[in-house]
Amino acid sequence: MEAPSFFAKEAGQWERRSLEAVWHPCTQMQRHLPAGNPDSLPLLPVARAEGPWLYGFDGRAYYDAISSWWTTLFGHRHPRIVAAIKEQLDTLDHVLLAGCTHAAAVELAERLHTLTGGRLGHAFFASDGASATEIALKMAAHYARNLGFPRKTGFVCFAGGYHGETIGALGVTDVPLFRQAYEPLLRPATILPSPDARLGPAAAEEAANALQRHLQDHGEEVAAVIIEPLVQCAGGMIMHPPDFLRRLRRLCDEHGVLLIFDEIAVGCGRTGRIFAHEHAGVHPDLLCLSKGITGGILPLAVVLATDGVFEAFLDEHVERGFLHSHSYTGNPLACRAACATLALLEESSMEERLEALGSAFERSLAPIAAHHGASHLRRCGTLVAFDLAEADEGFPRRAAVAALEHGLLLRPLGQTLYVMPPFDTRPEEVAFACEAIERTLGDVL
Repeated sequence: MEAPSFFAKEAGQWERRSLEAVWHPCTQMQRHLPAGNPDSLPLLPVARAEGPWLYGFDGRAYYDAISSWWTTLFGHRHPRIVAAIKEQLDTLDHVLLAGCTHAAAVELAERLHTLTGGRLGHAFFASDGASATEIALKMAAHYARNLGFPRKTGFVCFAGGYHGETIGALGVTDVPLFRQAYEPLLRPATILPSPDARLGPAAAEEAANALQRHLQDHGEEVAAVIIEPLVQCAGGMIMHPPDFLRRLRRLCDEHGVLLIFDEIAVGCGRTGRIFAHEHAGVHPDLLCLSKGITGGILPLAVVLATDGVFEAFLDEHVERGFLHSHSYTGNPLACRAACATLALLEESSMEERLEALGSAFERSLAPIAAHHGASHLRRCGTLVAFDLAEADEGFPRRAAVAALEHGLLLRPLGQTLYVMPPFDTRPEEVAFACEAIERTLGDVL
């Protein structure tokens, strides 16, 4: 699987055209300097994809170690998901979900209700993760208002948490790089200490104690607590134990506060089970899903609610209903893709396959991490990460560029290097990816 030089002629053509026409997300465009400049951040022109591999216009293959921003669960263009979309396209492409319905949305909502043990349902659809967060926050505050508690408009989140970059979602996000420029636009939330297990076994207890004190003092003003269960991804793959979630559930119940689990990144099998909160044996009042829900093929987001939350909006007065909307809410193609994705996740051998994949990456990365003096090698399901103390501010860019030279798509988070691999990765592909990581670190550290 030798990878030739990245800067091929045809790839360069698409890179140049993209830089003239496309404003790329999460990117300082000034860093996309002319190809070949040692300080540049090159674009990867992708012609096609299959399984865990991306292919350039020159035929080069790149292992997608981050599942294209954590979306492609099983790999690109999974045949069963593609077939489901094609079949749906033969009958219905799209229809508004206000005043209409269709089989794909109904079947997906029913399936999610069953998978949560009947505790969550009433699926409200949107198109992306940040939209799901916005919906959940609005639902929580409106729910309290409908119950006669108009002062309950505050939100509690945790240090290092990330919930999206729209204005409401950014208000409960604690990643300074994303927040700073928009701080004057944001509605402040209460940010409590992180339950980061790297800080020691007491970190989760201290975070829960901080929440207890806050709710004792201000519970009458808090509409909801929001957390990424088990892993705060964008903050640096910050992990915490399942018992922390059980403590949050008890505290929210005691103080009449809704609990929102943001499983946009960690849901749909990433932690080894279909939903991350299954590890704790508790359920949220509102559950946000996106990214992998369609296998990474089409955009879709879902917010699931308890019966109690849903019923609080039933009234003769229109304004007491939840009037939020998106033009492509419940798009039939995306819903059908999600149904096919869930069918794959429900296969009897899936948990064993996910455990084997995560364990294989952990075993292969352990000596690499040790060789470079890395700390906190950690795993949750298929997600494996470690921290590099010697990595400086420029490390993520240098590592991303070097990884491309070795046939790997990689995007470190600050000092944290991680893999979030497609589930259909074969053992020889694990070996290739880890060897490419070892070579990448050898180049840049």
